[in-house]
Amino acid sequence: MATSQPPVRHLGVTAPISLSLPTERDKAITISLMEELRHQGIFESEEETRLREHVLGRLAGLVKQFVEKVSLMRGLSATAAKQAGGKIFTFGSYRLGVHGPGTDIDTVCVVPKHVSREDFFDIFEPMLREFEGASEVSGVPEAFVPIIKAKINGVELDLLMARLALSQIGDDLTLQDDNLLKNLDERCIRSIGGTRVTDEMLRLVPDVVVFRDALRCIKLWAKRRAIYSNVMGFLGGVAWAMLVARICQLYPKGNAGVVISRFFTIMYRWSWPQPVMLKQIEEGPLQVRVWNPKLYPSDRAHRMPIITPAYPAMCSTHNVTESTHKVMTDEFRKAAEIVDQVMVDKAQWSQLFAKHDFFHKYRYYLQITASSGDADTQIKWSGTVESRLRQLVMKLEFVESLILAHPFTKGFEQVYFVTDEAELNAASSGEIWDSFKKRTAKDIEGEEGGRAVFTTTFYIGLSIEPKPVGATGPRRLDISYPTAEFAKLVKMWEHFQATQMGIVVRHIKSSALPDYVFDEGERHPKPPLKRPKTAKTSGKNGEDSEDHPNKKPRSSHTPADLQALQVASAPSDRQSTARISNGEPNYNRRPPSPPGLGTPTLPFAETVAAQATGVVAP
Repeated sequence: MATSQPPVRHLGVTAPISLSLPTERDKAITISLMEELRHQGIFESEEETRLREHVLGRLAGLVKQFVEKVSLMRGLSATAAKQAGGKIFTFGSYRLGVHGPGTDIDTVCVVPKHVSREDFFDIFEPMLREFEGASEVSGVPEAFVPIIKAKINGVELDLLMARLALSQIGDDLTLQDDNLLKNLDERCIRSIGGTRVTDEMLRLVPDVVVFRDALRCIKLWAKRRAIYSNVMGFLGGVAWAMLVARICQLYPKGNAGVVISRFFTIMYRWSWPQPVMLKQIEEGPLQVRVWNPKLYPSDRAHRMPIITPAYPAMCSTHNVTESTHKVMTDEFRKAAEIVDQVMVDKAQWSQLFAKHDFFHKYRYYLQITASSGDADTQIKWSGTVESRLRQLVMKLEFVESLILAHPFTKGFEQVYFVTDEAELNAASSGEIWDSFKKRTAKDIEGEEGGRAVFTTTFYIGLSIEPKPVGATGPRRLDISYPTAEFAKLVKMWEHFQATQMGIVVRHIKSSALPDYVFDEGERHPKPPLKRPKTAKTSGKNGEDSEDHPNKKPRSSHTPADLQALQVASAPSDRQSTARISNGEPNYNRRPPSPPGLGTPTLPFAETVAAQATGVVAP
């Protein structure tokens, strides 16, 4: 009597697509990939590795001092305060082992139950400011996951806090036990989730070395293509890591070359909003929310759900908007075509890592400039504006005739030294006059009215519907409502000071983009922007939505809020309007492949297997 074979166990929610071992070609491709990654300089030196370890050791000591200080304030004895402990855990790219030179370290400070989140920002943040070697310390307590950003000895750190229902936090504590989540609020659960997710991810990949090599490639590609930013509506490091981990599960015997060659095609053809999961969602005994689109309407609205593997399961991509989803899908297609060419020796890996073309891609851009009068205020103010830009993108997506609102993934920081109100208004509006462009702090010493203006400028590319066949004359695009609502939103920040902080949203054409957004030699030189004869003529691109720092609004401005943004209209027209022209990329459909390239697809046998598991869209 034949005995039945036990079922083959596999990682992931479906069976693998292929169990084939790498071919000689796959091995050669992987070798060339790793050579290119080393050439790109993504591996840090031993000296930097030692520095990171030293900084983390010093930070761990500071956390213990913080807990001891708060414990004494709560009335604990000196012995009990010393034993209260406190520990830092890392997560993200550093804990995954895929960090590179200059990247930040994600940490969570785990503290006992008598230490509050208020203590973290009111006591620990000032202690960190006074810490030797610390700089650029900035807390954002109102963020979705409250955070303190800082640099210690040049190493950037993101510090979260989680308070456990324990009286002591020992050095031997681990975070794997689900029962540690008992009696925690949602913010603590989110904070502690980073380490739990990272550790669980490493347990769910078939080969950690292959996973790390492939993830290094994807992270570099995503950063070069400007689609690596959770706050701006793209994917953050954890989400990218989970996508790579899922492909590793589908090709458990493959090497990095195999994983990368399948990654882009599968992601391009994925049937969103079908979620990406590394294991089945687990229900637990705790009264905490678990991602469930059948139960929660907000979960049902997620466009690209990528679900964390640690309990409680959460969507790591709730920030993705319609526009950012379209941008990423198009980038998947382009990358799949390049990798297909690499596999047949018709392209080089370096082409995959080519710089983005964001500032060459659109004819119209929104320029959002946050400004203030000192560096510390600017860090907090610009961070607040950045965290709310996604709301502006989502509002712009409802504007008729606007196909896409594409945010760039970072802001550009500048410091200008101005001598009068006209220059102050220009600098805080994002204009760069030749009169102060190269001026230094020394140049304004002793000069009446001389001051520094700190600015952070963000950009959103606007893709407009093509003009209908037979249509004549310019069309109008009204974006006054989303920009005005965005202004109200950022000024609702509890620390906003109208006399110290400015926010200006204005439309510019691609030809008016400042030089600092381009690399040297990337654009043709243009004439400098000279100072107008009067302040009234300083607006070069229609009317701005503006709120300058250190200046009361003029009576001709609309009170308190941003003015209507007039993109290009008649001087008497006070509505927010725009002339529309053709030339932007069409995101309403998947773009056709270049000549000689087919739609990205898998080999036939793998396509059949993928469709059987529900991975690839038909």
